[in-house]
Amino acid sequence: MPRPNPVLLLAILALVLSSCPASCAAPVLLPVAKDAATSLYTIPTRDGAHHVIDLAGPLLWSTCDHIPAKISCRDPVCKLANAYRAPSCGIAGAGQQCSKRCKAYPYNPITGRCAAAELVHTRLIANTTDGKNPLSQVSVPAVAACASATLLEKLPRDVTGVAGLSAAGLALPAQVAASQRVAKTFLLCLPRSGGRGDGVAVFGTRGPFYLKLFLTGEPSSGDLTQTLQFAPLRSRPGNPLYYIPVTNVSVGRVPVPLPPHALSAGGVVLCTRVPYTALRPDVYRPVVEAFDRGLIRSDMRVAAVPPFEFCYNRTLLPPTRIGYGVPEITFVLEGGKEWTFVGSSSMVDVNAKTACLAFVEMKGVKAGDPAAAAIVVGGFQMEDHLLQFDLEKKQLGFAKVPFISACSNFNFTRGQY
Repeated sequence: MPRPNPVLLLAILALVLSSCPASCAAPVLLPVAKDAATSLYTIPTRDGAHHVIDLAGPLLWSTCDHIPAKISCRDPVCKLANAYRAPSCGIAGAGQQCSKRCKAYPYNPITGRCAAAELVHTRLIANTTDGKNPLSQVSVPAVAACASATLLEKLPRDVTGVAGLSAAGLALPAQVAASQRVAKTFLLCLPRSGGRGDGVAVFGTRGPFYLKLFLTGEPSSGDLTQTLQFAPLRSRPGNPLYYIPVTNVSVGRVPVPLPPHALSAGGVVLCTRVPYTALRPDVYRPVVEAFDRGLIRSDMRVAAVPPFEFCYNRTLLPPTRIGYGVPEITFVLEGGKEWTFVGSSSMVDVNAKTACLAFVEMKGVKAGDPAAAAIVVGGFQMEDHLLQFDLEKKQLGFAKVPFISACSNFNFTRGQY
């Protein structure tokens, strides 16, 4: 079967969704919460319902108390709904026959389980924003899969579905762009746990973006999107994952000697469903051993605390404004840009006496296996970073939020600064 033209299908999707006057072409704001039990991130959609966000997810799906207007299997959006299928989805004959209603096959990003579901019209409730405050409530028309509650296994208790944030045609960024007539791009600022407040997702904007300061509550000194560095944002055929071209890893500003082609074999992906950055064995061992050698004292190491292998006595780690004073871990990107993880993004406190290096070894994969990613950048390392996913320019913008603020410091009240 010939592959559908994605540009044509997106144009049709814009016509299928409700039209929006030019006056409502404003970015769409949603708060992002972190679930303490699962380390997954969620956004509210409407009436108290929450969805797990999945950077690799190609669909918006949820359980349904009632079945809204269904979509025909001959509708063009049905092809978009079936453009990607999770590798774990082994339902026989999935997507091969048209029998009146469109069947989509949403999957649970944690268990990998998928199920047949009806594709339906729905609406999301959000706010527009100017990058500083919420402005006005907006109802966003959308297309979603209406799945069984059995698909919610191992997701947070208050969650009713998953919001895919990939570059796929029925993921949330494309749907917001088509229905609201905004850019196909989004900002993501994931919060650190601890009840400090919600992080932020803003769809349809490249900026501006402001956060309040910790001590004064005043806005940050400037638009944080002006501090972004940019790297290519890539994808692979039949795969909705976001890839970034990492050419080397350095620890303490010293390049780590890795096996030839270790990073290009499998690539480096971004993943919100993984709590901590996972490295394939041939990448993990050189990186963590270089980190351990780079510490100022050799007697800090203590017993491992799963899932972490390299753990240290907290009282011997020097404190700084940006976390513990440990060697920086830097991903050197194509073009020479650097994404650096300082102590606040590389170390996690596991108890009153112990802090561990928050990079873990991938399980169930062999060293150098090109079928496995070399590095999966997890949620903890993305927290308190401003990330700009520009799906039109195919680039990722990234910047560490200044230590005087945090992703949980967006002003969600309607009062102006």
